[in-house]
Amino acid sequence: MAWISRRRFVGSAVTVAAARVLQSQSPSTRSVEWGSPVIDCHFHQRPTLEANLAHLNGSGCQAAYLLSRLQSADDAKRFLAGEPTRFAGYSVSTDVTAADAVKLLTEAVKAGAHGFGEVKFHVDADGPEMRRLYAAAAELNVPVTIHFQEVPHTPTEGVFNTGFKRFDKILKEFPKTTFVGHCDAFWANVSADYANDKDYPRTPIIRGGITDKWLGDYPNLFGDLSANSGNNALTRDPSFTAYFLSRHQHKLFFGSDCACTDGHGGGVSQQGNPGAARLAGKCVARETLAVLKANASPDLFHDLVWSNGHKVYGLTSLS
Repeated sequence: MAWISRRRFVGSAVTVAAARVLQSQSPSTRSVEWGSPVIDCHFHQRPTLEANLAHLNGSGCQAAYLLSRLQSADDAKRFLAGEPTRFAGYSVSTDVTAADAVKLLTEAVKAGAHGFGEVKFHVDADGPEMRRLYAAAAELNVPVTIHFQEVPHTPTEGVFNTGFKRFDKILKEFPKTTFVGHCDAFWANVSADYANDKDYPRTPIIRGGITDKWLGDYPNLFGDLSANSGNNALTRDPSFTAYFLSRHQHKLFFGSDCACTDGHGGGVSQQGNPGAARLAGKCVARETLAVLKANASPDLFHDLVWSNGHKVYGLTSLS
């Protein structure tokens, strides 16, 4: 697969720092709360190093993969340099409708970024803006993390990267691009009856959903288990969870996308999203890690929370 030998720009300071991160976090050398080291692969960076570490420490995660806006990429580099044992790498995102978007993102990858994302804009997932991004990601051999959302959370929010139900055409058209699916529509479509009508359906899962099917059919598609959306998919039908995780053992990885301040639900943990009220006052990282641990063998859990994220994002690991 494309992600097995990912790193392109050998010799950068960021690469060296990422390697030190993962070597120091080997399970044989570090005592860990969850029984395996954990890398949070959907960690929106906070403004300060202290705020980033507060969430990592509180949630019991050993490392984070940062999602950064392009204008904050220098902060991401600074965090990696300042705490090389805690920050493993970063992705970058910018307005995909801008004429120079691909040029800017390409330059960021050449300067050390490991991928594009989280891509979250008011466009069609198969529109021209995104297609040029997919082509660039294939050329650079980096993954694209996409926020798929068909139902607004608030009256003024709008929707993002729409048209997931036809996204299999993109998976076929760009076989050399690594796609990471995330958010409401991606995870609601784990059930075959999803009709783009709810953000977080809680009904039992009808087997045969396109997300489940495409994860099995397309080697270039992976699933980011973060946010209320990922947690919802794992908890809405307990009879489905262990089966799903086992079937896609090497296609799924842990992330939090958690906005709480302390790794225990402090602050506005769900950013005021009314549909995610069931996790208000809780840390999404802790909630999802608990579900994964309850539904996976130790080896499977290790893959989900440590190994798979490294492979998808091209991080160096000795574990």
